[in-house]
Amino acid sequence: MKNLYKELIRKIGEDTERPGLKETPERAAKAFEYLTEGYRINIEEVVNGAVFPSESDDMIIVKDIELYSLCEHHLLPFFGKCHVGYLPKGKIIGLSKIARIVDVFARRLQVQENLTRQIAQTIMKHTDAVGVAVVIEAQHLCMMMRGVEKQNSAMKTSCMLGAFRKEAFTRAEFLSLIK
Repeated sequence: MKNLYKELIRKIGEDTERPGLKETPERAAKAFEYLTEGYRINIEEVVNGAVFPSESDDMIIVKDIELYSLCEHHLLPFFGKCHVGYLPKGKIIGLSKIARIVDVFARRLQVQENLTRQIAQTIMKHTDAVGVAVVIEAQHLCMMMRGVEKQNSAMKTSCMLGAFRKEAFTRAEFLSLIK
């Protein structure tokens, strides 16, 4: 990747030997590797058995999980917050695992719509919950820095599974609690 970044920098007309850019290809390669580490992380290892028996059947919500991802169309960042809720059915998942699941999928080339669904489906799979809800609010640099250049725009996506999709009251309770 280092050589590809070096070539990319040359193609835009820069001198890769000047002091400010000499180490940039290596730094950029390391950064891109980190920003896409989700491809190299096994979700089963992330969850790592941190699903525990519980009699709780009340809604569990983790809100304001910050996320950073790269738009798969332009390779520009998008960033924001993810809110996750689920209705347990005999088991709960470790709190930090929810944030880690968000990170695994965010650290891939993404579109926000797919990211939202991947998080919801993964939590549903591992908890066998009655329902899972995920809402992501994010700003996209591909829309802010280029194209229409709208600085104050934000995108909201949601994925509602199980009881959150079927029961309006459950969905409304979740949405009111994440505000």
